[in-house]
Amino acid sequence: MSSSASSNQQIQPADDDDATTKLPIQQIPGGYGIPFIGAIKDRLDYYYNQGRDNYFRTRMTKFGSTVFRANMPPGPFMARNPRVVVLLDAASFPVLFDVSKVEKRDVFTGTYMPSTSLSGGYRALAYLDPSEPKHALLKQLLFFLLSTRKQAFIPEFHTSFTTLFDTLESDIAKDGKSDFNSRNDTGSFSFLAGAYFGVNPSDTGLGSDGPTIASKWLLFQLHP
Repeated sequence: MSSSASSNQQIQPADDDDATTKLPIQQIPGGYGIPFIGAIKDRLDYYYNQGRDNYFRTRMTKFGSTVFRANMPPGPFMARNPRVVVLLDAASFPVLFDVSKVEKRDVFTGTYMPSTSLSGGYRALAYLDPSEPKHALLKQLLFFLLSTRKQAFIPEFHTSFTTLFDTLESDIAKDGKSDFNSRNDTGSFSFLAGAYFGVNPSDTGLGSDGPTIASKWLLFQLHP
């Protein structure tokens, strides 16, 4: 079979600039409205007037873009700065992993940052930006804890949840019903304490109140 190209001829790939369509860079549409008033209005739209899905859908239609500026609840009195850039498509989402463009300081729970008095005066790892020195140190500590306790996870899971289902069956046999939520909270709390620290919460000062205390502690961090 013959070839139309000579033996010493090389076929060069197309230049990336020619093969790729260059889209114009545009300003991010949207806005935040009048300070304070705009944030309150958007909070009412999000929770009451439009609901979560329609809140985003109407603005996406209005601005003709899946990326736009808007206020996010809870807003004034609970969050200092409700202004965000909303990303509603998979193509733009990866930018969130670019620490040179996105700061992740104090945004674990959105625009609301709970008081550090709930964590002994310290900002927890989830609220630290990767550029902060303690971020890497705390991640190393957590991975070290995981690596040293990895052999305990499956045995502790088996023990905690076997106890959970035995208790559920005992409740049903005795009373004809059982409260799964409270029993599951107890089992999950026992599993985490045993898996990470090798301790049974019931044998400590927490007694059987550990899950209730943890739920109250979490409530004050997430209630807005």
